[in-house]
Amino acid sequence: MNILIVGNILKDVYLNLDSRNENFETDQHGIKWLDLSFDASMHHFFSQNISLGGSAVTLEVLTNLGIPATINHSDLHFTPDGPAVTTPITSSRYILISDGGISYLAPSKFQISTFDPPAEPYDYLYIDRSASLDQSAASKIQAYLDISLNTKLILYLHNLNNPHLNSLIPRSALVFVENFSELSSAPSFKSTPVSNLDPNKIIDISETHLASQNITEPISIGRIDMLTHLSAYSIASATILGAFALGLSVEESLKLACLNVEHSRLDSTLTLEKLQSLKSTTKDNLELIAQSLVLRPKGILAADESGGSIHKKFDQLHIPDTYDNRRDYRNIFFTTPNLEQHVNGIILFDETARQLADNGQNFVEFLTAKRIIPGIKVDQGLEKYSDSTPPHYNPASPARPDETWTKGLSGLADRLQEYYQMGLRFAKWRAAFEIRLDDQDNIITPTNTAIDINCQILADYALQCQKAGLVPIVEPEVVYDGYYTIDQSAEITGKILDCLFKKLVDTGVNLRACLLKVNMVLAGKKYETQSTPAEVGTKTAETLKNHVPSELAGIVFLSGGQTPEQATDNLAEIIKNGPFPWPVTFSFARALQDPALFAWQGDNQNTETARQAFLERLIANTSALQP
Repeated sequence: MNILIVGNILKDVYLNLDSRNENFETDQHGIKWLDLSFDASMHHFFSQNISLGGSAVTLEVLTNLGIPATINHSDLHFTPDGPAVTTPITSSRYILISDGGISYLAPSKFQISTFDPPAEPYDYLYIDRSASLDQSAASKIQAYLDISLNTKLILYLHNLNNPHLNSLIPRSALVFVENFSELSSAPSFKSTPVSNLDPNKIIDISETHLASQNITEPISIGRIDMLTHLSAYSIASATILGAFALGLSVEESLKLACLNVEHSRLDSTLTLEKLQSLKSTTKDNLELIAQSLVLRPKGILAADESGGSIHKKFDQLHIPDTYDNRRDYRNIFFTTPNLEQHVNGIILFDETARQLADNGQNFVEFLTAKRIIPGIKVDQGLEKYSDSTPPHYNPASPARPDETWTKGLSGLADRLQEYYQMGLRFAKWRAAFEIRLDDQDNIITPTNTAIDINCQILADYALQCQKAGLVPIVEPEVVYDGYYTIDQSAEITGKILDCLFKKLVDTGVNLRACLLKVNMVLAGKKYETQSTPAEVGTKTAETLKNHVPSELAGIVFLSGGQTPEQATDNLAEIIKNGPFPWPVTFSFARALQDPALFAWQGDNQNTETARQAFLERLIANTSALQP
């Protein structure tokens, strides 16, 4: 079995531009434009990567799948040390990356792809996505197929407007059509040759899915720092072609293609053995990730403040709330020396997951390389019952209008799919409960309805996470900023936990691959008698032991507005009340970050001082985990 590839080898130059020093102009629509009308030596970029694209990607994929393949009219081949080629590469394109956006600079006309009929027969002739055929090349291919009757023609179409490619469609055994579902719904589609092709011969390939007839595999191509969608298309189609050539089913071929796109890097696609290993991923992997997140003496850093939350923090210190300042602020924590000695994982916000470290590497990739598991906040904030109606709401049993439920279930599956492909491996969802008392100090909120609805939403989220390959952290927080006793805190926390774990089990969530992020049990911040660390330790341990199933993977505590020292002291006392049936550690945000924020003050000259302040809080909390 062998494959002959017809297409262009491209030289791809990836430039990760520093937007702070580049000549970007913003138009009236808020779109940034880069001024390239000056000496290129003046450009500032974090990193430059050069890779072979086009048909070279197809050849690499097929080689890694163990299939003999050759690019027509080229001596390119892959060795254990990488690509080897002596003939010059005449087509180049630049991929410009800045602030998570991407642009392409390419010649308006690529070199025409040549076709020299081979002396030996080939099982497959593949017209690659990068091919630029003229009438002469198309005619030579037709003539070759006339004499090589056992050769199967495979064709990639990224548009339906090339008459030279269209002339080959009737002879194709398989056709990849870019955005086929969109093109086939247009009125003009019926006049194209593809409309007359057997639907079983068409593979729909797009940025959101791979599909063949009634089989669809969702995919998201968003990791532009390491792989553009142009290369991703080539990886997907070549993997499907190779899998078909190996005799695999359509469903299995589409799955392998998605895995190859999700896990590949520049000049580094996966072998068939590795793809098969990834495909066999089971719940054991999720359980292992969950266990890894709560290994002591380390915790989880919560760096997932929403845009509104971080704006308030910056505003307090008169720090401009800009994209670059937010990146620089997160960068303080992620680049702190020896961070991996103190944290198992970090929860990111969507914007942060797409930003870059100082070395030009995406934060997700940067943290993974440090053996820190990256996670993501996926809820979309709190909504009052007076403003909207949540899922599972029963008007016959209303919540109070000022209580809240958490948004974000709509479209969650697609977001989780993209996050998984970006390299994130766990997620977090917060529900908030405020304890309010009447004039006789009786609890009036949270109501049973608010508890029930929020816990069901947490369970729905957790199940979707596990289906997408992410470990869920469920966070039912009893808000500290209130007026109530430590006993009332324990009563409501226990009631919420009972409801939550019943919902999780009934919904089918695997508790061994799930973490609980929970408040400490203490009197509200406005209560006249504040709880001592010893009281917090005893009451929190008692509440959790009575209301949390032993099979849960682990528990992490939120700081919830406590001072950094208060959170650490209370954590130490909780640990003293062990042992516990599950691992217990911390997942603090403000209690870890605030000293660094006040040291930084928005001035990068203070970065080292801020890192030291952050490191001191990390050391204090990891020390508190020692019983």
